Amino acid sequence: MSSTHLVDGHILTLLRNGEEYFPRLVAAIDAATRTVYLETYIYAADTCGRLVSQALQRAAKRGVMAHLLLDGFGSADLPDAWVNELRGAGVEVLWYRPEIARFSLRRHRLRRLHRKLALVDEHIAFVSGINIINDVPGGRIMAPRLDYTVEVQGATAGQIHFVMRRLWTLVSWINFRRQRERVKLLAAHKNTEQHKVAFVLRDNLRHRHDIEHAYLKAIAGARREIIIANAYFLPGLRFRHALLNAARRGVRVVLLLQGQVEYRLQHFATRALYDELLRAGMEIHEYHASFMHAKVAVVDGYWATVGSSNIDPFSLWLAREANLVVRDAGFAESLRADLLQEIAHSARLISHSAWRKHGIWMHLLMRISYTMVRFLTGVIGYARGHDNV
Repeated sequence: MSSTHLVDGHILTLLRNGEEYFPRLVAAIDAATRTVYLETYIYAADTCGRLVSQALQRAAKRGVMAHLLLDGFGSADLPDAWVNELRGAGVEVLWYRPEIARFSLRRHRLRRLHRKLALVDEHIAFVSGINIINDVPGGRIMAPRLDYTVEVQGATAGQIHFVMRRLWTLVSWINFRRQRERVKLLAAHKNTEQHKVAFVLRDNLRHRHDIEHAYLKAIAGARREIIIANAYFLPGLRFRHALLNAARRGVRVVLLLQGQVEYRLQHFATRALYDELLRAGMEIHEYHASFMHAKVAVVDGYWATVGSSNIDPFSLWLAREANLVVRDAGFAESLRADLLQEIAHSARLISHSAWRKHGIWMHLLMRISYTMVRFLTGVIGYARGHDNV
């Protein structure tokens, strides 16, 4: 499925699932001559993790400065022996918010590094939704998780380098870079918004709402079609109203959502929104071939985004996220065609009439789950002033 597009001076390659992403990532690391930066939420001690670890170690041993930044919660199960082996080979390994109280609801503990980024020699970047973990979940599900990555070559790779190097320094020194570098980052980010390829961040300071605003702007401007594939879909009021308004003005709104039950509370909370969305005429398709981990969208066959951000409170208000926004018909059509193929062959359409036939106890479970998620969001302080859940 991988496809390459020339967009605004960039070479963009759309990669599907880990089976296309990991070989490209390892090949890029093996070709590195100066630097490698890799950020991930989950780094698993499995065959995929071993593959990437060996590539990083090979790079470090030939003199490449290899940097690995791991989230302290998502990668908490990575054995110390793996980390020691990487460091012994010369790979620099840092932890973003090392986990102490694993199940604490204190707000700062919930601010995680959810980005999945890689950068080689300041030239080749990967903006991804894919963790460093085996592509096939295992157990009763033998199909790979559905997810996407964009390999980026061009000016935006330089901006990604600045962002990754800056966070590495922040974590290293538990401090901010000089003020002039913060201004430089803001200026670079602002300028790329007008280009066909834009790197969009979500952080806890200056870019807290950038990814959400990028979605809302695209949805507000939609004239024909909106396709959203999102693993954990629990949008707030403003996002839902934007989709409802689009549906009312005749835009086809297609949602590809998780069909397999992965996290029960979030699964049933999402389903509590189905009635409102279906009544507005939106199409809801549940993906059942495997777990769906995709976090992508296509609007009017021209605007597309691929990245790490889900449409839920965790991603939009708490975690560090990174998406690539591309305004190009060729790139958007490649992603759109793949999504439509998955919808046709690996998903089930949820009809409004069938949905309403669910028993009262199921609807009660969904409503209780939604209420609990709203309550938890309020507890951590992110519902105040937003009314977004």
